[in-house]
Amino acid sequence: MVKVKSKRPYLLRALFEWIVDSGLTPYILVAASDPDVVVPRQHVSDGKIVLNVSSAAVRDLAFDDDLVRFNGRFSGTPFAVTVPVVHVLAIYARETGEGMMFEPEQSSPGTSAESELRALSDSGKKADRGKKSNAGKKTGPGPHLKVIK
Repeated sequence: MVKVKSKRPYLLRALFEWIVDSGLTPYILVAASDPDVVVPRQHVSDGKIVLNVSSAAVRDLAFDDDLVRFNGRFSGTPFAVTVPVVHVLAIYARETGEGMMFEPEQSSPGTSAESELRALSDSGKKADRGKKSNAGKKTGPGPHLKVIK
């Protein structure tokens, strides 16, 4: 039996490049509860953290086959971030919400990419309340992500 490499690091690199080439800001959503995830814990909420990985926000960004690594600043303090690729739950453009959501490698009961997508989408809908809707046009920054299994 042939062991197939994970598609996730390849998709992360490709989507990152597409987002940057489109002139948008790449964000990644990370499951931060695992001890192998090295992020500033004070910025983790509900076991997750959203990280701006644009060239304006980070230095020395590397999307390796196993790790996402970069140096960033959080509340003015330098921090070396290390995230195993398996803990990256999504990559998307801040401005449009377009990107891709991934299934968690080890999902807990009741947690899935679909529920994460719904939560992100709901937060975008809340931000859009009170805005006029243009017929046929997309309004608001809600995510438009695709689940990859």
